[in-house]
Amino acid sequence: MNYKDNPYHFRQDSTFLYFFGLNYASLAAVIDLDEGKETIFGDELTVDDIVWMGTQPTLKEKSMQIGVKNTAPSAQLKNVLQDAKAKERTVHILPPYRGEHTLKLMNLLNISFEDTQKTSLDFIKAVVDQRNVKSEEEIIEIDKAATVSADMHLAAYKMVRPGMKEYEIASKVQQVAKNANCELSFPIIATINGQTLHNHYHGNTLQSGGMFLLDAGAQTPSGYAGDLSSTMPIDPKFTDRQKEIYQIVYESHEAAIAMLKPGTKFKDVHLTAAKTIAEGMKNMGFMKGDMDEAVAQGAHALFFQCGTGHMMGMDVHDMENLGEQYVGYKGEPKSTQFGLKSLRLARELEPGFVLTIEPGIYFIPELIDMWKSENKFADFINWDKVESYKDFGGIRNEEDFVITDSGARLLGKRIPKSIEEVEAIRE
Repeated sequence: MNYKDNPYHFRQDSTFLYFFGLNYASLAAVIDLDEGKETIFGDELTVDDIVWMGTQPTLKEKSMQIGVKNTAPSAQLKNVLQDAKAKERTVHILPPYRGEHTLKLMNLLNISFEDTQKTSLDFIKAVVDQRNVKSEEEIIEIDKAATVSADMHLAAYKMVRPGMKEYEIASKVQQVAKNANCELSFPIIATINGQTLHNHYHGNTLQSGGMFLLDAGAQTPSGYAGDLSSTMPIDPKFTDRQKEIYQIVYESHEAAIAMLKPGTKFKDVHLTAAKTIAEGMKNMGFMKGDMDEAVAQGAHALFFQCGTGHMMGMDVHDMENLGEQYVGYKGEPKSTQFGLKSLRLARELEPGFVLTIEPGIYFIPELIDMWKSENKFADFINWDKVESYKDFGGIRNEEDFVITDSGARLLGKRIPKSIEEVEAIRE
């Protein structure tokens, strides 16, 4: 992969893209804080490269466009790093983003594999603090990505019908992104099996009486992502059974949104969403007892196994390679409880944070069978009722928000959420 290939089809490292506006596999950069100097290391195109790609701007020209004056051949990078080590200067590195980066670090720094894992905590925290708070320019880009993402979902709402294949819808959704000069921000989830949280198989046939879940987003040419989910009936209308579960998810979703503001811990947002789901499931007869205690013990995770949301930006799960404990927890330890351990964001919200809201209800037969065989949470779960819904599937709706000085603002075009809105667009 050469530095002149399309920079965003192949994500080298989002932090490199964030700081330098370039994203090519063969480039590296050194920021010398003591000398106040930035250098991009790479090699100019050869005639062989030009044969395949045509005439391209030079590395120097590209670097000047992003305000970096210093460039050097790739071969000089090792000398610069070895010189710094010889002078006993600290070389700060981030967690390697790709496997081959680990090998390159071993060679450049003459270190073992184990030493490549000894990344700079100070560097990680500094990058997280900077990237977590989105600038106005970044928010504009994410807003664009969310708008195109909404158009992708609106297309699905209008085309889903019995007899179609999942891949027909996935294909249309991707076409909408491409028509807007965008790429996919992650592989499309387009499935009749909504109970599988990350299902990328698209070979099933949509059947009358079922539901269809779409989780898809667009990535703008600048590299920023949108991430939306929607669940719809395959028929024009929900069945009564689908409506009951869908309404609980909708109420949980709205309860979480209502809490979004600076100073609120996102863990509390999540627990509010979880309790809303638990109360709704109790009203339907799936759960029993004290729902505060049920959520505290994790009984609700039979139905809600994931987190309510995550940070978003250049990565759909922003900066995930730097460690959730720093990005989403500000260094605090994560829970080990099933369900709660999957919450990617728990920290206190600040203006400029961009995040998703996506509670859901999922009936996972294998999980139901395992917990029932263990008679787990017998004080909170009505197993006979749950057993009758093992074939239900799953429901998730997802939106993107930016935290403002006083609350939160939806990013992108609004898509249908309520039962009435969904059925209206499905007609």
